[in-house]
Amino acid sequence: MAHEISPALARRIALAAQGFGRAHPPAVGTRQLNGVIDRLGLLQIDSVNVFERSHYLPVFARVGAYDKDLLDRLTLTPRGVRAQYFEYWAHEAALLPVSALPLVQWRMQEYRERSHRESDTWAQANTAMLDFIRAELVEKGPLAASEIEHDANKRNGPWWGWSDVKLGLEVLFRWGEVFSAGRTRFERRYGLPEQVLPAGALDAPLPREEATRELVRRSLVAHGVGTAKDIADYYRLKVEPTKQALRELADAGLATPVTVPGWSKQAWLDPTARKPRRVEATALLSPFDPVVWERTRTEKLFGFHYRIEIYTPAPQRRFGYYTLPLLVDEQIAGRIDLKSDRARGVLKVQSAWTEPDAPTEVEQRVLPLLRSIAAWQGLDSGIEVSDWGDLAPLIAGALGTPLLARA
Repeated sequence: MAHEISPALARRIALAAQGFGRAHPPAVGTRQLNGVIDRLGLLQIDSVNVFERSHYLPVFARVGAYDKDLLDRLTLTPRGVRAQYFEYWAHEAALLPVSALPLVQWRMQEYRERSHRESDTWAQANTAMLDFIRAELVEKGPLAASEIEHDANKRNGPWWGWSDVKLGLEVLFRWGEVFSAGRTRFERRYGLPEQVLPAGALDAPLPREEATRELVRRSLVAHGVGTAKDIADYYRLKVEPTKQALRELADAGLATPVTVPGWSKQAWLDPTARKPRRVEATALLSPFDPVVWERTRTEKLFGFHYRIEIYTPAPQRRFGYYTLPLLVDEQIAGRIDLKSDRARGVLKVQSAWTEPDAPTEVEQRVLPLLRSIAAWQGLDSGIEVSDWGDLAPLIAGALGTPLLARA
């Protein structure tokens, strides 16, 4: 019979597995940044920059202020034989350690085989374009889509209306024929493996079953505790192969079946997971932070219903454009919508809300966090708070600043 753990302990295990409950280091250098990514296994990338791009935020939430340029040099700057990270589709577009390359090559192979197998794919109809792109990268080295000269390099519409050149690069990227050679103003550059990766990085792909088992193990360690569906979602695996991998890991002593009251599905525990008596933390979480990106798990763990409202028309938004869940110790106590007004040097609190069980005087926990965020962002002209949400007047009062009319 599976061992039972309480919902409160499950929350603490999950937060500890994600690196919360530890004091921020007095200084953050390469070792600390590598340590965060190693613990999480990946950093999800997203282009929204109203406050800060998503992949910077999980690091700040766990270690506090750090040099973003240092993280860029580690992850987004081409490093060739010294590359430690690569970019690929994992949870979504994400930065992963180079050591994970053998674990995703089966996925690259499946994308490639599917494109060749199905006669009506874009790749089948555009082999000449793919050959042209390959030749350009051989001749000129890593390039962004905008740097490739071709009559077909024209957008076909707004937003994601990619040109055929961009589509071709993305096809080859999915196939593992080209890799990210960093980003310039967040535009991905593309290079051939030998231009971007350490020698031999692609020489030892693992079979799908073995790779899946290792991805499931890494996911379980990053979760601490979770259901098969939770664990599968971390690297976008299918649930049934994940269940099989968990059973095999259990046979090897690397996973433990447990039950959590209130959870409708079987849970699995990482036997090495820390089980702290309490977790102390104050952090704002990116919408793409692993703690909250699987929304049903967020509801199981914290009783917190969360949906990002970027694509919701402004009049219909309930909480704000880019609300960040507010973690206070072992609970998600609210949500705050931030904007970096870089031209004026101001951090704007566009809305701020508490959850029903938020601790009293939660604004006193939020205030030093907001000041730290403003300093990290280089916003030295103050913090402004708009009158939207029940937490907003409390923050403005603690700051001693007027509450502004909602925009």
